Amino acid sequence: MKRVLVATGGGDCPGLNAVIRAIVKRASKEKDWEVVGSIEAFNGILREPTEIMILDEKTVSGIHYRGGTILGTTNKGGPFAWPVKDKDGNWTEVDRSDEMIRKLQYLGVDAVINIGGDGSQRISQALFEKGCNIIGVPKTIDNDLSATDSTFGFQTAIQIATEAVDKLVTTAASHNRILILEVMGRYAGWIALNAAVAGGAEICLIPEIPYDIDKVMKKIDSRFTKGRGFVNIVISEGARAIGANFTIQEEEGNELGYHNLRLGGAANKLIHELKSAGCPYDMRETVLGHLQRGGVPIAYDRVLATQFGVKAFELVLEGKSGVMVSYRHPYISSVPLTDAIARYNYVDPDTALIKTARGVGISFGD
Repeated sequence: MKRVLVATGGGDCPGLNAVIRAIVKRASKEKDWEVVGSIEAFNGILREPTEIMILDEKTVSGIHYRGGTILGTTNKGGPFAWPVKDKDGNWTEVDRSDEMIRKLQYLGVDAVINIGGDGSQRISQALFEKGCNIIGVPKTIDNDLSATDSTFGFQTAIQIATEAVDKLVTTAASHNRILILEVMGRYAGWIALNAAVAGGAEICLIPEIPYDIDKVMKKIDSRFTKGRGFVNIVISEGARAIGANFTIQEEEGNELGYHNLRLGGAANKLIHELKSAGCPYDMRETVLGHLQRGGVPIAYDRVLATQFGVKAFELVLEGKSGVMVSYRHPYISSVPLTDAIARYNYVDPDTALIKTARGVGISFGD
């Protein structure tokens, strides 16, 4: 039997299980292939004892509508940065990539399908350069990979964010308040932009367009008459004022000594900036956070994830390596991993959706 190993890395998102299921279902049509999964990205291969699971049709039955990933995931550690304690008891990182490739060979793995975002695909490329037969599948709710028109999980995240805007609009109107919704996206404002347009927000603040707090205040004032009115603001976690830095929160290290810097607190910072600018209105913030990552994927993401999974395995059958599955409407194709990680998919201020947003009166604070 030939063997393909599947790994899911980085943050979880709706649709991961649909990709796993599609890989297994497509592989089941071939008599000489079996599928195994590594637990928590490549950590399952690197641990002692090895943590892998057989993925067959029974294992993946009905998982396409479930959120998360049955394999588990992590954005910590990995083959090129495995945490170890030195002789003084301090944590450091070592490169175990060569060892991992030898373990894959020992396990009889002929090809690897790595499902993940920008960071995961950089690992894919580095492993490919070391001789690993590897296929990437793009996964990110942030839609920040430029080599594909869309990534699964993105539309579900937009839907969740839009529903949150819908709910906040009614309470903002009832209380004459400014309600600020902070959404994910890191350095790309796609979720915030789409949710603001779909939900009818008055202001949208994204990383690609640093805002002028006075212009934000001007838009807010235009919505109030004699203290009565309301404003809904959608802000990306990476949004910032002109000349300011990103708002960073430090994540506590775990028992392995990891310390990750993550974005967050943009909404709270905006409230303080507005108060400093003399904003007299009542303000509240809502941080949507990981609600955007969880739950049932919408139909669009299930379909796209299934297409990605089938294509990934077919690329394995074709003997391809060092490529990532890509969606270029209306085709599911592939691109070199070097192209996939070459450019971050920022929101272009001249893109059609930005122009649409401006056309319906949404302010970006610029």
